[in-house]
Amino acid sequence: MTVQDGRAVPGKETAGFTLPQVHEAWLPREHSLHRPRHGKRQFVALVSAVAFFATPLVAWTFGARPVAFENRELVAFPSLSDGAKFFTKLPQWATDHLVFRQDAVHATDWISETFFGEPVPLDGGQNGGGPVPGNPVAPPAPSPGEPAGPEQSQPPDSSGFAKVVQGRDGWLYFGGDAQSKCQPAQPLDRTIAQMNRLRQIVERSGRRFVLVVAPDKTTAVPERLPSSYPGKDCSRQPSIDFWNRIVAEAGALDLRPQLREAATVVKHEVYHRQDTHWTDEGALVMTRRLAEAVQPGVTRTWVTEVEQQWKSNGGDLSALMGRKGEMSGAQYRLRPDGKVDRTRALGSKFVEPMVTRTAQGSGVVPQRVAVLMDSFSLAAARYLGAGFANLTLQNYLDFAKTPESAAATIAGQDVVVVEMVERALAAGGGTLISPQFLDRFEQLLPPRG
Repeated sequence: MTVQDGRAVPGKETAGFTLPQVHEAWLPREHSLHRPRHGKRQFVALVSAVAFFATPLVAWTFGARPVAFENRELVAFPSLSDGAKFFTKLPQWATDHLVFRQDAVHATDWISETFFGEPVPLDGGQNGGGPVPGNPVAPPAPSPGEPAGPEQSQPPDSSGFAKVVQGRDGWLYFGGDAQSKCQPAQPLDRTIAQMNRLRQIVERSGRRFVLVVAPDKTTAVPERLPSSYPGKDCSRQPSIDFWNRIVAEAGALDLRPQLREAATVVKHEVYHRQDTHWTDEGALVMTRRLAEAVQPGVTRTWVTEVEQQWKSNGGDLSALMGRKGEMSGAQYRLRPDGKVDRTRALGSKFVEPMVTRTAQGSGVVPQRVAVLMDSFSLAAARYLGAGFANLTLQNYLDFAKTPESAAATIAGQDVVVVEMVERALAAGGGTLISPQFLDRFEQLLPPRG
């Protein structure tokens, strides 16, 4: 930029040397290259940027830490060994570890509800959360893992589906319930065939096989759903087909009638209002049905009674929305023989096989039983441990990680139970019934001794 005739002219040289460059803001207003500084606005923008980036840093220095509030672990810092994926994983890590993010989400939700009369849109993009490990939507290829988890699968394309569906009277539903029917990873024919192959492998080894499907909340409590929500139309018929076929062709235990009966007895729904899982009443329904499937008539002497009422903050669906939820319910005592309470807390996610034993006797299933479970069985664990004399519990995602350890776990069992939530099985079933796992598991599973 040079000066000519009292004016600054870009790119002009005089007598072999170049005059000092002139900032475009200093050019006369009529000059075509003139650009004002916008000094005040630039200053405000600079201060805002410094505040945005510096406030979390200062807060961190004084002890504030990011909080995992979406019912999942905070994303770990990516490894350089990930190659190019390091750069794609970095933004999610940075987002997760932003101090005060939870408060920002709550503030956004409040503003949207207060001034616009509607919740913050929770659809589109990606379904990175999911209520809890064990309740996923399977991926498009045979690489899920968790009913979806650490191999926690992402949906094929969550565009247009809500993470959380807001129903009537404060009820929340997981959007993956509908998405699993609308966008399954594979046809239902193939899923049923693979589940039946797992059954055949177990039964050919001399063991019994039991499949129990935990109904989605949208299936069990449809009357609280809104009149319209993403996936309602495309999931309706697949849901009907799923239940007709999974019971008739895969031999699954259908808990729906007993769940409705239990709700009538206790005079409230047996699923939590702001969580995707069933209450302890639902867990007891499953426990009783499993016991009867393994040892018919064994529950005739069972007596259950309320031990305590409880209330807490929480709910995986409210957490997925960035809200502080509320949960309440009852915990029960189970007396298999009608006299002795055998329930006890089993605080574990069952990543590794957990063996529990209780004394044999009236009302107790004597067989050695392995329950391959997802998060719906967490509430049932204390009751399963009371009603089964020799029980092994393990999350089926972790069970299916290595066929060698899976075969070792089953080697000492008489009965193998698979408990899987409806949406996971409707979406494709995950690693547990993938051809790769089944091929190797079949080779390694020894005959029942």
